[in-house]
Amino acid sequence: MMGRSKQSVAAVTLAALMLASCGGGGGSSGGGGGPVTVTPTPSPTPTPTGNCNLSTRQAFAKAVIDEWYLFPGDVATGVNAASYGDVESYIDALVAPARALGKDRYFTYITSIAEENAFFSSGSSAGFGVRMAYDPGAQEIAVIEAYEGAPALAAGIDRGTRIIAIGTSTANLRSIGAIVAAEGTAGITDALGPNDPGVTRVLRINNSGMVSDVTVAKADYELDPVSDRYGAKIIAEGGRNYGYINLRTFISSADPQLRAAFLNFRNQGVTDIVVDFRYNGGGLVSTAELMGDLLGRNRNSSEIFSQTRFRPSKAAENDDVHYFAARPESIAPTRIAFIGTGSTASASELVINSMLPYLGTNMTLVGSNTYGKPVGQVALDKAECDDRMRVVAFATGNSTGQSDYYDGLASKIPNSCAAFDDLAFPLGDPRESSLRTAIDFLAGNACTVRIADASAGAAARSRSAAPVAPEILMPYRPSAAQRELPGLF
Repeated sequence: MMGRSKQSVAAVTLAALMLASCGGGGGSSGGGGGPVTVTPTPSPTPTPTGNCNLSTRQAFAKAVIDEWYLFPGDVATGVNAASYGDVESYIDALVAPARALGKDRYFTYITSIAEENAFFSSGSSAGFGVRMAYDPGAQEIAVIEAYEGAPALAAGIDRGTRIIAIGTSTANLRSIGAIVAAEGTAGITDALGPNDPGVTRVLRINNSGMVSDVTVAKADYELDPVSDRYGAKIIAEGGRNYGYINLRTFISSADPQLRAAFLNFRNQGVTDIVVDFRYNGGGLVSTAELMGDLLGRNRNSSEIFSQTRFRPSKAAENDDVHYFAARPESIAPTRIAFIGTGSTASASELVINSMLPYLGTNMTLVGSNTYGKPVGQVALDKAECDDRMRVVAFATGNSTGQSDYYDGLASKIPNSCAAFDDLAFPLGDPRESSLRTAIDFLAGNACTVRIADASAGAAARSRSAAPVAPEILMPYRPSAAQRELPGLF
């Protein structure tokens, strides 16, 4: 998600509808997908009232779409709200034409005010605290990342762990293969249970050939956006120092961590940087703008980092331009290698796209193509129902106006470097394939395979029934945390 903070209040034909504009992957206090999100003013936990029946909530959603939707000509007409048993399905029907055109890939939705506020302020969530991907070849779940302070890591589950069976006890463990055969990948998310504290599962895991059964109870935890284990470091190699920063998500608690990491880079004279966004689905635009500033010591206050454009009827909102701002921790990068995957979206893409005009061939995208979300949301609240409507409302571009990367950013970056996500090594380890390729680029070595070429090869291999890479697990109706952190459970 992407969001910008611009404190404003807008009446939208409904009482108690608050708007605070934010742009991109999450706003200063909101989140979302895409370059901009409107951050709503914080709302108290609601007490449901008679105004929260289904038809009223559906009318609220439609009013927001009618006023703010970036693609008003691509909203379905004649949709009967009474034909839908929930708000989400009604929204899906209204914006179906835009989705069919690839403009809105489930970026418009309704969510919980309380849940979003908790996540974007501190990364608060509940669950095991791991990111998961399904490996169809091995018929296993691959753990791609584990969070400090969460139950899974405490139970010995970390990046590279394989989950081979799930149950509520050792007596009813079901293999991942059996679950998928019976219910598809949706069966995996069902088997893992709801993300509520106290929900307990027995997981049969494989850690480097050691198979064991562990019992893990879901719990509340706060996500550290920059890991204490590998999130920010200096890698010394070949007589040179390379800065490495892995940002998990754009939330406000990341800001002091980013400042501290870049101050260390600056003090150590580091100008070659790896920015690892491989699993970063977005977040607050204010944090994305801070990262731009931290990478912009050699920029000036008249140079544009990013800009947003609303629909014609909301052209008055088009003053949302962020210029580079001086920060005491800023560095002047010589070269930057961004690591991305299909889970890299929204505010992450905003940073990559915004730096491209200033670095050109001194910048690369390593890994695989990004998700492709050059649009952002405004967030509007119906506080008494705990409803936050996030609607695609603007496009975000860089200083040249480039904002057409619905198919991802790889084609916009001529010297992109293909690499795989090597689960055999921890994140931040120079032996890991994507980081190795990134460092090689910073050292002046040419990329051997472009991302576009690698994608073409993958398509050819898939036609010949070759092994398929693990796919990020996402429930059909993700939580606020899962939207920003694909695969989180």
